Amino acid sequence: MSLRINAVVPDFEAETSQGPIRFHDWIGDTWAILFSHPKDFTPVCTTEFGAVATLAPEWEKRGTKVIGVSVDGVEDHKRWASDIEQVCGNTVGFPIIADEGLKVSKLFDMLPEDAYLPDGRTPADSATVRSVFIIGPDKQLKLSMTYPMTVGRNFAEILRALDALQATAKHGVATPADWTVGQDVIIPPSVSDEDAKQKFGEFDAVLPYLRKTKLR
Repeated sequence: MSLRINAVVPDFEAETSQGPIRFHDWIGDTWAILFSHPKDFTPVCTTEFGAVATLAPEWEKRGTKVIGVSVDGVEDHKRWASDIEQVCGNTVGFPIIADEGLKVSKLFDMLPEDAYLPDGRTPADSATVRSVFIIGPDKQLKLSMTYPMTVGRNFAEILRALDALQATAKHGVATPADWTVGQDVIIPPSVSDEDAKQKFGEFDAVLPYLRKTKLR
């Protein structure tokens, strides 16, 4: 069964480019993003890891830790980091999990249980290891997305989604399509008009079930 929204994500121990971790302890009481890729020294993922490194101030601003996962080993990760830094001009300050045995990939349902890596493996052997998991401080999965190998992930969208998740968790609201910080949010239908006025003040009833307001 696939990992579902609001399920507690698997805990595990692993070696990383920054030393051993236990995942839940590493998350602590913060938000976290785990993003995976099929192999080190691959072109699309090099640009992606560079994007994550460049966004370090944005992750920090949102109280969010980021961690990568790859099916290669720690020494490969460390060597690859220099390529990433050359591409993006920023230090790779986040850890990369060494998932040579596919333990993490299988725990997060990125590969079939019977999957294995043959000798002389290529990225195609672990192609589905190309996912993003946003995890709350309660260790529950809040959002996941999976991309094909040929399409680089849009980390501006991942930041936007993180902002929306944090806003909805904090204020008990929902967000409309394409929402960004500062725009109107949606009052959930479960909140009565009277309670909405007490909690949010004035709101715009576009439809009886679509009420928009600004966060105060």
